[in-house]
This record gives sequence, C-alpha cells and structure tokens, in this order.
Amino acid sequence: MTTTVTGNPETTEEVKYTRESYRRYLATSDKPVPRAIRWLYRLRNRVHVPAPRIVVKPILWIYLGLRFVVFFIRRVFIAEPLFKAYCTRYGRNLRTGIFIHWIQGKGDIIIGDNVLIDGKSSFSFASRFVDRPVLEIGSGSVIAHGCSLTIGKRITIGQNCGITGGCLIIDSSGHPVGATSKVVDQSQNKWAPPSDDDVQEVIIGDNVWVGQRSIIFPGVTIGEGSIISAGSVVRIKVIPPYSLVAGNPAKVICKIPGAPNVEGAASPAGAQAER
Repeated sequence: MTTTVTGNPETTEEVKYTRESYRRYLATSDKPVPRAIRWLYRLRNRVHVPAPRIVVKPILWIYLGLRFVVFFIRRVFIAEPLFKAYCTRYGRNLRTGIFIHWIQGKGDIIIGDNVLIDGKSSFSFASRFVDRPVLEIGSGSVIAHGCSLTIGKRITIGQNCGITGGCLIIDSSGHPVGATSKVVDQSQNKWAPPSDDDVQEVIIGDNVWVGQRSIIFPGVTIGEGSIISAGSVVRIKVIPPYSLVAGNPAKVICKIPGAPNVEGAASPAGAQAER
C-alpha cells in the first residue's frame, strides 16, 4: 500500500507502508490502540496455569519414559550401527549418543574398548596425501559433542583421554602455508592444497585432557598425562608429559602437581622459561 504526500512537487514523496513500519508504529505510538496492544503483548508473559504435583508429576514421568524409549531406539538402532559401519576396527562397548556423526571422505577409523563418541561430531578424511588416512582412538577415551577432526595422514588419540566439547584437531591446515596464492580457481572457489610436508601427524598421549574449544594444530605431540586448558591454541610441537598448557598461542605453564617423575616431564624452571 502506498500513499502520496501532496505539496510542492519538489518535496512530494511517496511513502510505502510495510510490515516493518506498522511494527514500528505499534512499538512507539502513544495512541490508545497501540498502547493497548503493547499491554496485551506484555501480559502474555505473566499468564500461568496452576501446576499441582499430583497432575504434573505423572505427566513428567510419561515424558521421561517416552524420551528414554525414543533416545534408546535412536542410539542403539540408528546412531551406533551407522558409526560402527564406518569403523575399520572397533573394540567392546563402543558407544555413541543419539545423533549421527558427520563423516566425510574415506579413511581407517580404529577404536579401542569402552570408547564414547558422544553428541554430534565431524570427521573429515583427505584423499590427496595417503591412500587411507588413519584416526586411532585408544581404549577408555571420550570425544564430546561438537568436536571436529580433520585427518590428512594420521591422528592418534591415546587411552583414557578426554577430548571435551567443541575441540578442533587437525593434521593439515587445508591450504598452502607459504606466500603462494591460496586460491586456484576463483570462479569455483577452489583452494590450493597444502604441501605434503605441511601435513603432519598429531599424537595425543595417554590420560590427556583437552579442554573445551581448544585447537590442536598439525605436528603437535602431547605427552602423557598433560592438561590442555580450555580455549588453548596449541602449536607447540612437543609437549612434555604431565604439563599444564594454556593460552593463545599456548605455552607450557608448569608441571602438573603430584605428577610422577618421568623422563622429559615439564619442570617449573622450563615452564618459567616458556613464559
């Protein structure tokens, strides 16, 4: 709908009434009708119904029971079988959540006993560098929801590791590291691949904890028993065993208190030097 404002031809303008202009009118006008509409809009947030426990408790039990059945069916008959179908080898008691993980490309997924791949994560295998990239996850380890792993050659996760939510682990940057152009074909948005030397194996030792939203870059080796603090951006090539690592870029902060004396473990002096 349009209306024409009459007057001097030089100042005449055509005003178009849109849904946005009506919403603005209702939100800002002091006239009775818009004010009444705003009052009713706010009133809806104050409307409640009684919730006697004798009524709502059975409803809650029914809901929880139905949810359990649906989640059980999704996990046992859909999500877990599909993930196991992707695996080259897996051990006893491999579990997933109720979601189907995103797996792209072809590679070998080797999983030990009592492993949990929870939530919904993505696993992307490259095809350029080796015939079958390998992702190996040791027994007792957990990969939480929202993790993303990109495997060009090999990523190894040890036993009893915790990879918490939203972590990114890559053994390839996905683009050339040098000063050469990153784009091969602009019309098709094709990126130039990294060189073979830029694709480097990632090794995470046993009993390692990787905090939420951490990023592990190619070529990183994390020693046994280390803790990677949440949000760390890890480019250190070799992290000594039982190290506490944090920051962007990540640094070895100290040796974990109470850690056993093992060869190559981080020392307070070494940690101080890192800072």
